Amino acid sequence: MSKLSVKTLEKVINEYNKYRSPEVTTKLISLNQKSLKMRFSGPFYHTCGFYDYFDDFKILLEEQGLETEILGIKEKDDGAIVIFAIKQ
Repeated sequence: MSKLSVKTLEKVINEYNKYRSPEVTTKLISLNQKSLKMRFSGPFYHTCGFYDYFDDFKILLEEQGLETEILGIKEKDDGAIVIFAIKQ
């Protein structure tokens, strides 16, 4: 398992947005050694697979060698704020 670099995270965000926008886009809010906080926005929050979008992002992180766990999801009017714990 590798540590999360900003370059790796940018790669994951770009890939995620490339295939899921405009339905949903994600943006980094904050990052530290233990977690990352992402904002997911777009009309996807009206769909029945709302939480699947966060799992998709988690899978992309895993493909880059980073294991994470979703710690919390705060639903917003246009999406959600999701906190991912970085497993050491």
